Amino acid sequence: MPMPTLEMILLLIAASLLLTLAANRLRVPPAVMLVLGGMALAFIPGLPTVELEPELALALFLPPLLQASALRTDWGEFRSNIVFIILLAFGAVLFTAAAVAVVARELIPGLGWPAAVTLGAIVAPPDAVAATSVLKRFKLPKRIVAVLEGESLINDASALVLYRIAVAATLAGAFRLDGLLASFLLPAVLGIGVGLAAGMAANWAMLHLEDRFLEIVASFLAAFLSYLAAEWLGGSGVLGAVACGGLIGRAQLKLAARTRLETNSAWELVEFVLSSLVFLIVGLQLRGIVSRLTDYPTTELLVLAGAVSAVLIVSRFAWVFLTFYPASALVAVIRGGSFTPPLSYPTIISWSGMRGVVSLAAALALPAAFAERDIIIFLAFCAIFSTLVVQGTTLKLLIGWFDIRDPAIAAVTPETVAAREMVAAAIAGVIPGADGVDAAVARYRQRQAASIGDALADRALLEAFLDAKLRAIHQAREGLKAQRSDLDGETLATLTQELDLEEEQIRLAMSRTTEDAV
Repeated sequence: MPMPTLEMILLLIAASLLLTLAANRLRVPPAVMLVLGGMALAFIPGLPTVELEPELALALFLPPLLQASALRTDWGEFRSNIVFIILLAFGAVLFTAAAVAVVARELIPGLGWPAAVTLGAIVAPPDAVAATSVLKRFKLPKRIVAVLEGESLINDASALVLYRIAVAATLAGAFRLDGLLASFLLPAVLGIGVGLAAGMAANWAMLHLEDRFLEIVASFLAAFLSYLAAEWLGGSGVLGAVACGGLIGRAQLKLAARTRLETNSAWELVEFVLSSLVFLIVGLQLRGIVSRLTDYPTTELLVLAGAVSAVLIVSRFAWVFLTFYPASALVAVIRGGSFTPPLSYPTIISWSGMRGVVSLAAALALPAAFAERDIIIFLAFCAIFSTLVVQGTTLKLLIGWFDIRDPAIAAVTPETVAAREMVAAAIAGVIPGADGVDAAVARYRQRQAASIGDALADRALLEAFLDAKLRAIHQAREGLKAQRSDLDGETLATLTQELDLEEEQIRLAMSRTTEDAV
């Protein structure tokens, strides 16, 4: 009897929890453990095959995961490293796709150029979900994290456009180079435009709904709206979701503290569940993939898988080292400074090219009429497996070997110091210059020290004290808004969260005071 869909979903979620717990205990990236666990589950007798509908996989998993990444992206760091991000997201994708296509055409008998380019486009882009899953476990310099996360946010756009061109060429029997540039630019412009429109609509709704649960739902709907609308109009759904998430992230400071805290918690939960399911389902596809490759000897499959995986890694190293230092020199000249990144920077960036669900979904989306469909799906799976397992498990060793230190930690700006002092003072209830705040705090503390037992007077002083602290927190938050251009994204998010948590504690205390009075 086939396992009902609901039971299968619950089983996958339970397996995700256990495998993630095991990964934490073993100190390996959860993505690696989930893929390995999925592969093991795939061969359990009696367990039904999990069929992954490619278009559904992209439309269901990609929008919320991309928007979640975009929400926490430090867009100041993104802009500062835009040259490196563009070189990787577009240049490295095209370079890697070309390298894989050349090698695959030489090794696979009868493989034409369009099909070879299709394979290259499928395996070329590192995955946003995979990158986040692995990178968040390590404390890396902000420049490296900004480059890798920025690349993973937008490289799917270039890869999927190249993929569609190559698939169409394979089915038609020839490449058409005319209009190639427009095929890249038009989807990008459309996708960004739709994403910004969806983001503005979501921000308006979140500011006017006056219900935090509806506001959270609006942010989720915006992710799918931006992706699906962009795809329907012929644009890039990837860039649509990223642009939408970036705009919503910029408006977070305008929301109420409780809404902001609960929105962040909701997105973290959804991101954990979806990313866990993604990697588990990737592993579960192995049985179906292997069953379709009866025409290929095992040795030949291993050679092809090893060759494609090696080309992915080597070509990324080649591209990064060929472009990273010239780009660094160019950026230094433009900014009028100097920065020579250590060898560890390009090495870590080169080794952080994990592939994920986009590659597998794109491979599974190949039309049934595509002659080389089965071998391409197999090689895409091997690329995901090898990069996640080999690179994902050894990245920690590489980082430790280089003993990387973030120069930004030692170079804290005066603006950051001032912002931290301002927030600490607000939480303590001592904001210089805040009308009435210091006086209210002083009166309440004097009353506490005197231990006077007048309940009504105590309650009145407590209410004044809490109200004064709320005003101090509000003033500090306005100060953060005014200084946001001088603060990095991580510092701004951390200080905002500290103020939000303190505000929630104060409001809880105020509600209890009101209840006691009744």
